[in-house]
Amino acid sequence: MGENASSLLYLVTIATFILALKFLSSPRRARLGNWLGAAGMSLAIVVTLAREGLEGYGLMAIAMAIGAVVGAVGARRVKMTAMPQMVALFNGVGGGAAALIALAEFHNLAPEPGRVGADETVAILLSALIGSVSFAGSMVAFAKLQDLVSGRPIVYPGQTVGNALLLALAVVLGVAIVLGPQEEWLLVLVLVGALLFGVLFVLPIGGADMPVVISLLNAFTGLAAAATGFVLHLNVLIVSGMLVGASGTLLTILMGRAMNRSIANVLFGAFGQVTTAPAAAEGADGRSVRSTTAEDVAVMLAYARRVVFVPGYGLAVAQAQHDVRALADLLEERGVEVKYGIHPVAGRMPGHMNVLLAEANVPYDQLYEMERINPELPQTDVAVILGANDVVNPAAKEDPGSPIYGMPIIEVDRAGTVVVVKRSMSPGFAGIDNPLFYDEKTAMLFADAKKALETVIASVKDI
Repeated sequence: MGENASSLLYLVTIATFILALKFLSSPRRARLGNWLGAAGMSLAIVVTLAREGLEGYGLMAIAMAIGAVVGAVGARRVKMTAMPQMVALFNGVGGGAAALIALAEFHNLAPEPGRVGADETVAILLSALIGSVSFAGSMVAFAKLQDLVSGRPIVYPGQTVGNALLLALAVVLGVAIVLGPQEEWLLVLVLVGALLFGVLFVLPIGGADMPVVISLLNAFTGLAAAATGFVLHLNVLIVSGMLVGASGTLLTILMGRAMNRSIANVLFGAFGQVTTAPAAAEGADGRSVRSTTAEDVAVMLAYARRVVFVPGYGLAVAQAQHDVRALADLLEERGVEVKYGIHPVAGRMPGHMNVLLAEANVPYDQLYEMERINPELPQTDVAVILGANDVVNPAAKEDPGSPIYGMPIIEVDRAGTVVVVKRSMSPGFAGIDNPLFYDEKTAMLFADAKKALETVIASVKDI
């Protein structure tokens, strides 16, 4: 395929990526956005394979077949609870690919003196450095989410200074490559230093902040891909990488705002080191909670005028999204108005609850973001908390000494009655107690979300 034809088709690919991002901003058109993005990527692959001078089709076919099988199996078999881990894993693979491409290009070009210009060397170094950090950091995020390592911050004395020195050393080595002899072993040292920095960068970050970290690492991968585009002289890779980098950066900033915390605090605050959770149904100061039964909850819901469900990670763990949809349908048949309050950082990745409820075909117009649902909660008869914790914790509003003080929450404590469906009194990812559980208007239904909802559904049918 000629250069002009490939450039034109790459332009079509870029347009599909931009439109895909636009459509992904709306739940109603998100599926179309995914299809557009997939079509654009397919076109980019075909055009790249048809370019003149390309060799090694056999090896590429084998690699693509392996990747296709892994992707298809992962998409179909990975449970919704493991989706954040899969996102982190796939994101890391992208960063690792960028770093390997940079190393391969340097290996091919560097032996000939003067063949690699300063601008190309800088692009190779950026791709290798950022891609390696993204790969290693994403692997640590995966391990934390998969409980392979502790989700709590893992800190050591002088970690900030140590990380800064390690990153500075990698940068100095990179400058030496640009200014001095283009030795491949120096680039390997840069890769090793960046990989170590990526590990040490994410280890001190607690599991509660993983949604923000995943967004940031996604932005890193986009920047690494854009740098790789400069290395390979591919405009489509430059533009698509910058789109990912920009959108990931914006999402990171928005997630930080949703928690009322700066990105620096998320990355360096070691949030969640201390656990102050009670082990039983009684607080440390003698406060007690009021337990309830599924039958009593069914009566509350059946005779309510308005019910708001607030989903959290516990709902995903129980795979109970279809059950809450079934309960909502049953209540609507009785004339109850049903809505869902969605907190932007509920779950373990951006949009986790939206994806979870979309899987159960919950109508989009029933999903209310935090800013829209809060004004309606004072007129709500029953707010049902399904596996959420930190995103409904009143301490964020009332306790200046709380680690989450200032974080915007879904203000379920303003509803007439609050029902918390939870397996135990264990804390959320933030590792702190929740005063909502001891509120006199709160009733605790201690059970797995799926089993609890199934029992409530059966009881509502009997009313």
